[in-house]
Amino acid sequence: MFHGYPVAVPGMTVGLLGGSFDPPHQGHVHITRQALKRFGLDRVWWLVTPGNPLKEQGPAALSRRMDACHTIMQHPRVEITDIERHLGTRYTAETLAALQFRYPGVRFVWLMGADNLGQFHHWNEWQSILGRMPIGILARPGEQVRAGLSRAARQYDFARLPAAQARALPFSPAPRWCMVPGPMVDLSSTAIRRAGHW
Repeated sequence: MFHGYPVAVPGMTVGLLGGSFDPPHQGHVHITRQALKRFGLDRVWWLVTPGNPLKEQGPAALSRRMDACHTIMQHPRVEITDIERHLGTRYTAETLAALQFRYPGVRFVWLMGADNLGQFHHWNEWQSILGRMPIGILARPGEQVRAGLSRAARQYDFARLPAAQARALPFSPAPRWCMVPGPMVDLSSTAIRRAGHW
């Protein structure tokens, strides 16, 4: 980490897992390990956002969430970062544009759980995200069918990469997305907060 910015060099493949991580849990850890393996990534960066524009209520303090992320996710190829705070970006589309500008030659892959694909068309500038970098989608319990029927999946069906070719995703020009099945962990930050465990 250099002044709040992770280190990456041209040619590296880096998966970006963004979210409020409020709190982080084993589901995040699981899809991170799956992403490293299935997409053949050199690194995964957790982008712990200062706030989520799609959520009305603000998350816990950023420092608390960063500490919790460092505690639960310990892997030599995973970087926990609050880079959005340093970039001053609020929306994913802005963050990805800023990262590509700052790290020319790095092959970024946007990562998300299958549950997010179902609501992806509500994201700010979602089509520009699809056009900017490949997207790796990881299975979540009960979400694969709905994700496959989502507006984004249907509209960009032509850009879908078969799961058997997942390791080619980082080297594929956008728009390109790939949804990989696999073992799942049925956890959510919302459920953990509701249960009073955070």
